[in-house]
Amino acid sequence: MNFNNIFLKSFRFLLLPFALLYGLIVIIRNFLYDKDYFKSAQFNFPLICVGNLSVGGTGKSPMTEYLIRLLYPQFRIAALSRGYKRKTKGYVLASDTTTALEIGDEPMQFHLKFPDLAVAVGEERIVAIPQLLHDRPDLQAIILDDAFQHREVRAGFNILLTAYGDIYTKDFFLPTGDLRDQPASAKRADIIIVTKCPATLTANERNELVNELEPEKGQQVFFTTIEYGVPYHILSGEKRNFSGNEEVLLVSGIANPAQLKKYVAHKAETYEQMNYSDHHIFRIDDLKDIRTKFDEMDAAEKIMLTTEKDAVRLIKFKDELQQMPFYVLPIQHSFLFGDVDKFNHAVVDFITNFKMKE
Repeated sequence: MNFNNIFLKSFRFLLLPFALLYGLIVIIRNFLYDKDYFKSAQFNFPLICVGNLSVGGTGKSPMTEYLIRLLYPQFRIAALSRGYKRKTKGYVLASDTTTALEIGDEPMQFHLKFPDLAVAVGEERIVAIPQLLHDRPDLQAIILDDAFQHREVRAGFNILLTAYGDIYTKDFFLPTGDLRDQPASAKRADIIIVTKCPATLTANERNELVNELEPEKGQQVFFTTIEYGVPYHILSGEKRNFSGNEEVLLVSGIANPAQLKKYVAHKAETYEQMNYSDHHIFRIDDLKDIRTKFDEMDAAEKIMLTTEKDAVRLIKFKDELQQMPFYVLPIQHSFLFGDVDKFNHAVVDFITNFKMKE
């Protein structure tokens, strides 16, 4: 469980009765789906689902982007998300004039990085998938971002993420823990990925984690670590390596910034931070506060730094950002133990040899 402090931990344990009730509802719901009392729609089309059992912080967006980079050169694909915290409702297909307020920050990130990629959002995926296939009849596969727990649609290939140090087998239901689905749901995954591992993870530690997860027969377990790229300016895209002498003002609105902070602390001379809630919608007053905080920093060499997910909610302030040393830190998954080709082949083979499951 991802507790921030002793007070919060104690408070969350006081909510145990609510967690037990929530867990019971989740278990009953899954039972009804498993026994076909509730029906899952199945499409005769390759659907790849990326998701987790907990709330945030497992690296779903970087994994979706990894899949896009892997498949984009070979197949005509689309990314379909719910569009969390967007200001629109229903199905929306991104266009040249789309903003993050219309489709959400993570879909907007995909849209900006891959302008030719079909990026769509829709709360009801069972409705959005046919609409997307109607709008883009040439598609060969759809990636469903954060859809593992949405059982109205049955994907052909499920990738389940769980974070190192916070794996689902040692967690509990919301609000006492961070689980939004029961650990037994992991049996529906084709692939389980333990994300955010230390790059120095040993073979013995890997085996211990596999034993803890107890994968089903045929399930593959992979391990990834986070790799950060070279920061680039939020507007111009100009790259800037860390010198090691700068002071950094870190601006973040993500679910679990612990690893990000650790990395910045290692790369910069010193850093200060301004934390916002996950998916925070930045306003001009926020930007003014950021600028004030930055101006108060005494270092001769200093920069502002944010994540790619936060950047798509900040770029609307183009005039203000033009003269600011505001940089974006890219992130990606890196597979450990030389398993990258094994993972890539599993995904590509699913599309190439697609056959609807019985």
